[in-house]
Amino acid sequence: MNIFKKLFSSSNPPIQTTTLTVTSSNGFHLRPIAEFANEAKRFDSEITILAKDQEVTATQVPKILTLALEQEECFTLKAIGKDAEEAIKHLSSFFAQLMQEDIAVEVLEHESDSYEADTITGTPISKGIAVGVLTDFLACHTTHHQEDALSLQQAREQTARDLEMLYTQNQQKAEAKIFLAQKALLESELFQHNFANIDTEIKQLEGTMFHSRIADYRDLKKRIESYMGITITYQLPHEDVDTIIIADELLPSEVDELSKMPAVKGVILRQGSTTSHASILLRSFKIPSMIAHEKITSSGEYYHSILDASSGQFIDAPTDADYEKAEAKTEVYQLQEAKSHQRRFDPTQTTQGLTIKVLANITDTTSAREAKEQGADGVGLLRTEFLFTDTQPTLEEQTEAYTEIFTLFEAITIRTLDIGGDKSLPYIEIAKEDNPFLGVRGIRFSLQEQTLFREQLLAVGLAAAKVANRQIKIMFPMVATPEEFTQAKTLALDIYQAHNIDTTPIQFGIMLEVPSVLFALDTFDQLVDFYSIGTNDLTQYLFAIERTHPTLTANPTSPILMNALAYVRRHTHKPVSICGELAGLEEATEQLVTMGYDTLSVSAKLIPSLKAKIRNI
Repeated sequence: MNIFKKLFSSSNPPIQTTTLTVTSSNGFHLRPIAEFANEAKRFDSEITILAKDQEVTATQVPKILTLALEQEECFTLKAIGKDAEEAIKHLSSFFAQLMQEDIAVEVLEHESDSYEADTITGTPISKGIAVGVLTDFLACHTTHHQEDALSLQQAREQTARDLEMLYTQNQQKAEAKIFLAQKALLESELFQHNFANIDTEIKQLEGTMFHSRIADYRDLKKRIESYMGITITYQLPHEDVDTIIIADELLPSEVDELSKMPAVKGVILRQGSTTSHASILLRSFKIPSMIAHEKITSSGEYYHSILDASSGQFIDAPTDADYEKAEAKTEVYQLQEAKSHQRRFDPTQTTQGLTIKVLANITDTTSAREAKEQGADGVGLLRTEFLFTDTQPTLEEQTEAYTEIFTLFEAITIRTLDIGGDKSLPYIEIAKEDNPFLGVRGIRFSLQEQTLFREQLLAVGLAAAKVANRQIKIMFPMVATPEEFTQAKTLALDIYQAHNIDTTPIQFGIMLEVPSVLFALDTFDQLVDFYSIGTNDLTQYLFAIERTHPTLTANPTSPILMNALAYVRRHTHKPVSICGELAGLEEATEQLVTMGYDTLSVSAKLIPSLKAKIRNI
């Protein structure tokens, strides 16, 4: 593929124009301008804005700001180039959405200021309303016991096994990466050779680039010490009273403890970030929470306060009207959730009538049945490596499991064994590598160890033959070159021919997660039946940041990643879906749909709310 075709455009490119009107009372200000300019970069055409006797480039934010466009003012949008018609049509729709969103923000901000009593503001972590007694979160007591206590080395090894198990059990959830990151920290010098001085070492991390991971170090220390005979327990002063917890910060394991306490209705942190591992868990457990902008202390008195984590407000001494407002907002949230759940089986269409398929990421028959109950339109990703985590399955066991899942849905995308990097199975030996994320993983492993690969392909084929009227998509992971795909598909077809398996209902595609594929889409388009974009791995390879790295993280909605996704959507003619974590992020949904992605695959629990979100786009 020649990415630079736009350099050789016609000498007389087509010109398209349209007139747009600013409808927001805020005018065309910085936030929507930045989004609009970024969206305009998706197109090859030269796009400009004409207003007030000026013509400025639509991709340059400072230039657009100089126009100072206010409510009810109009401007002309012009595009010159081969995709001018597409650009004008798309950007006109995108601009209208920006204006509508800006109006919605105005309404939200107006509502959020309507509490009568004094409020303390904060940054929301997990949306929702909580009413309860403000209570400090303190360790109740520490217990030392020598019976069954392990040595430091044994405790480290057991902790590593625990984290591996937690990762496997929560693969579909946002918190899965937390356990992998913590497991990686166990290999650090601090835990391997300097554990006796760990408190001093952790203290020295304050104010450094590793400060954001102090909670993870403390959490690991707590996990290890629990196996060495030191146990810390927590207890609320009033276990039968609704409580809002206040704490400087929380460890991931402490959030887990809080999630098991029915009395805990909300959490306020005095410090931290919305991207910390504790914050991820608070969202996962749907505990209303925020990070306070001002100091909040518990008076120790027995009265109920309000935490409005949706708007980022804490009302210490609410009026009766404030209580009524909190109750009303809670009822609205509950009604929205109930409505989403009630409509989970309905077709999902945008306000423009575009149908979007919402599929499920699953790991086994249990999660498949859950996905069916949550309203999944099909399976967008069956992670086969998690079907059998303890022992190597037989051909019959694989066939039976696949058949059971295939009977539940009309369309299933099944990913062949994807191990290596951060994924391992106890019955498969992989040689130690200096950088396993760039080593033998995914399709590379399968093509090297063909005994396992052949058996799995045969099991999929046999299962497909047992069900009728099903579309079975076989997806190969970590494909970097057309040759890898061709080799894998040829192997599958040879197996099916040898066993007289009808391949009519079977399609072959790739998990698009290696950036090299972006530069060979023309070739891949001639070979594959479909693509599914794994945004988790694609992000780590685009930014050269290991996705389980304990201290480095990449922005999951980075414009760079979004530009890559837009590029794929524009330059391929085969079906493309999104099955990575990005598909489940509410802030990314509209952008993905606007790009043209009509198939999103997420964990089962997100399906009803994602469908509801799409219906409002």
